Amino acid sequence: MLVGLTGRNASGKTTVVNWFSSKGIRTTSCSDSIRNWLSEQGIPESRDSLIEGGRELRRRGGAGVLAEMLLADLDGEDAVIDSIRTPGEVEALRQRSDFILIEIRAGVDSRWSRSQSRGRTGDPDKKETFLAQEKSEEVAKDEAGQALNATAEMADMVIVNDGELDDLYSDLDDLWLRITKPV
Repeated sequence: MLVGLTGRNASGKTTVVNWFSSKGIRTTSCSDSIRNWLSEQGIPESRDSLIEGGRELRRRGGAGVLAEMLLADLDGEDAVIDSIRTPGEVEALRQRSDFILIEIRAGVDSRWSRSQSRGRTGDPDKKETFLAQEKSEEVAKDEAGQALNATAEMADMVIVNDGELDDLYSDLDDLWLRITKPV
């Protein structure tokens, strides 16, 4: 089983990743490929360096390079992959017949509130900046950029995460039964 997650900033992807981890599933992220490259280059990690590092890797290796790097590392192992941000990454991951892409969707107000309460480095402190960052990630200017809208359109299923944490966990429990059910 290979599960990919896409969604906007603070939609709840990390919570979903942690839930899968609690089930014993390996977790990784397209951003991990970027982090490794940044470290090799001696570039400090920040939101901006992750975005630009991802663009640089895609310019060098193509739109699906981050996912291809993860697939090589996974070597067929079950996993959940966070931070899928381009159609090229989805296409690369679809090389595995057991891949499903899930969009984690939440409204702007929910995501803004979560962003403020989690206090993650790089999260903006002004809603206008939050919205501007999101806008810049919606549609890629070229093959190297993030394309959240096009990536979300490729999702096999959507989980709406505007409610309480228990609601999300209930939806994930239902999902787990569907994806682990013997054929």
